[in-house]
Amino acid sequence: MSSDIRIETLDLDFQGQPRVIAAFLIHGPGGPVLVESGPGSTLPTLLARLEERGVQPADVKDVLVTHIHLDHAGASGWWAQQGSRVWVHSVGAPHLVDPTKLLSSATRIYGDRMDILWGEVLPAPADRVHAVEDGDTLEVGGLRLTAIDTPGHAWHHHVYKLDDIAFTGDAAGIQLPAERWIDLPAPPPEFDQEAWKKTLDRLRGLGLRTLYRTHFGASSDVDDELDRFEETLNLGVDWMGDMLERGLEREQMIEEFSGMMRSRALELGLDEADTRAYELANPRVMSVDGITRYLRKRGR
Repeated sequence: MSSDIRIETLDLDFQGQPRVIAAFLIHGPGGPVLVESGPGSTLPTLLARLEERGVQPADVKDVLVTHIHLDHAGASGWWAQQGSRVWVHSVGAPHLVDPTKLLSSATRIYGDRMDILWGEVLPAPADRVHAVEDGDTLEVGGLRLTAIDTPGHAWHHHVYKLDDIAFTGDAAGIQLPAERWIDLPAPPPEFDQEAWKKTLDRLRGLGLRTLYRTHFGASSDVDDELDRFEETLNLGVDWMGDMLERGLEREQMIEEFSGMMRSRALELGLDEADTRAYELANPRVMSVDGITRYLRKRGR
């Protein structure tokens, strides 16, 4: 990567917890570029982080979101209303312009916690939303980033490659800084183990030096991390398959799955505070429901 390009990880302090959700500020030769908007609930924090760096909203001409889940793109409509171009997977683009279905789906999951978790979700003006396809080159801030289609977590998911680094959204799992545990975010309705394994193979083939995860930050042991995450992906699906075969009720599966994930994380050296941070970034109930749906569609 060129020496005149600088990337900063902006901690959005989601729900008052550090190292849960990040946005990334790329200082390009043509101006600042933002990767991930974060949720509406953290927009004041994001704006404060940018102001600390001398960046005003009007300076941000381009916002890239890896996918439209609210922790990644919930505030993107606000940016579009300020005049920023928002770049997003073509499948997700209509849901930023009209977030009605997105909000309805999220409300079924989060209920009366929607506002405190995600804040205001504004519709994006259609002319500010740019639909992105696999392999597209985005010329933003004097930079050239490539969109890589990376399903598994969601079908509408892109990784953005800039030279030998990549902004991976959720495609490479969830890893807090300096921790060996890489968690599995497998929400319904689009979790797909086989698609995700192909995504990991594709990432391995890109020659990447550094991954920037939205949850959370930069890490550079790329091949080992992708291998360890694939192991967790396979284990999670195997565990859920076993529980379904045993006929456990949903609440029993949530308790058992949570316990197994927590035990494995603690074995790798996490303390209880870090374990809680992982679970805030990735509620276990989401993965239980997502993997259950995936397996039942396959006759399990």
